[in-house]
Amino acid sequence: METIIRGLSDVGDPVQIIWTGRAAFFLDRMTECREPHWRLVRDGREGRAVTSGIAAAVNLCLDDLLTGRWTEAQELADEGLRLCALHGYRLIEWPFWFGQAFLAGCRGDVERATDLADRMTRWAEPRGAALVLSYSRCARALAALGQGNAEEAFRNVAAISAPGTLAPRAPLAFWCAIDLVESAIRTRRPAAAAAHVAAMEEAGIAALSPRLALVVRGAAAMTAPVDRAAGLFEEALAVRGVERWPFDLARVRLAYGERLRRDRAAAEARLQLTAALDTFDRLGARPWATRAGAELRAAGAATSSSTERGPESLTAQEREIALLAATGLTNKEIGHVLHLSHRTVGANLYRVFPKLGITSRAALRDALRSDGCEPER
Repeated sequence: METIIRGLSDVGDPVQIIWTGRAAFFLDRMTECREPHWRLVRDGREGRAVTSGIAAAVNLCLDDLLTGRWTEAQELADEGLRLCALHGYRLIEWPFWFGQAFLAGCRGDVERATDLADRMTRWAEPRGAALVLSYSRCARALAALGQGNAEEAFRNVAAISAPGTLAPRAPLAFWCAIDLVESAIRTRRPAAAAAHVAAMEEAGIAALSPRLALVVRGAAAMTAPVDRAAGLFEEALAVRGVERWPFDLARVRLAYGERLRRDRAAAEARLQLTAALDTFDRLGARPWATRAGAELRAAGAATSSSTERGPESLTAQEREIALLAATGLTNKEIGHVLHLSHRTVGANLYRVFPKLGITSRAALRDALRSDGCEPER
C-alpha cells in the first residue's frame, strides 16, 4: 500500500486512483491520495469522465468527514448529488446521502439526518445492499448519540457489528467501534462495551492508523476502572498525529473530561472539556458542543460556546449573510449581492446556525429578531 500511494500522483488510470483511494480510506490514508482525486473531480467538472469525477468526489467527501473538512464535505455531497441527478446516475447517489446525513446528525438536524437515512434504507432493502444499510445505521447512530439517545444508537451500531465482534466484510465496524462502546456504557451494558474493546485489541486495529489507535485506547479508557482510566486516556491523546481527526479527538477529550469530573478532578476536567468544546464549536457540531458545555459548567467553569452566545456573536459578514438568507435568498443570490462565492456564503451560514442555536434557514428570521435585527421583506 505504501508504494502504491506514493506513486499515485503519476497514475493516469481513474479506476486505479479511485480504488486505491477507497482502500486507503479504510486505513485512514485517503488524505495522502487527495491530489489525484481532485484531478479527477476537475476533469469531471469540465465534462471529461464525469463518472470518475463523481466517484473521486465520494472518496474526498468521506475523507473530509473524518478529517474535519465539513464545509468542503457538504459542498462535495451537494455537487455530487446534482451531477448524479443531471446525468441519471441514481445508483451512486447513496454515498452523498450518507455524507449529508452524517453532517446533519452531527450538527443537530436529526429530522434531516433521519430522512436521509430512511432514503438510504429504502434504496438498499429491495436490492439487498447490506453495505448501504450499514451506512444508514451509522448515520442514525451518530445522530442519536449527539441527542443523548444512547439506546437508539446502540441498536443501530450493534446491527452493523455485534458487541464483541468486528464483523467480516463490514468496513464500518471500525468506524462505528467507538459509537458502540459509548452507547453500551450509556445504556448500562458494561459487559458489551468491554467485550467490544477486547475484540478491537485482539484484532490489533490500533496498529492500522493513528486514528484507530486513538479510538481503541479511548474506548479502552471509557471501560477501564478508576485506577487505569486516566492513564489510558492520556495514552490515547498522546498518539502522534491525532489532530488530523478533530471530531474523534474531541469525542475522546469529552469522554475523558466527563470521567475526570465524575472522579472529582475538576481542574483537569476543565482542560479536556474546554478543548473538546472549542473543536465542536469550530466544526459546528452543535449537540456535542452543548454536551461539552454542560459538562464544563458542571465542572465549575463559565463557558463561552458559540452555541450559547446568540446573535451578538456573529461577525459583520455572518450577520449580513444571515439577514439576506432570512429574506429567502439562495446562497447564489446572496453571493451575487455581496460579491462572494456561493461556497463562502454556505460556509458562513454553517457557522451562523450553531451560534444562533438553530438548524435551518427557516428559523433565521426569529433568531435574528431576538437581537433586534429585522430582516427586510
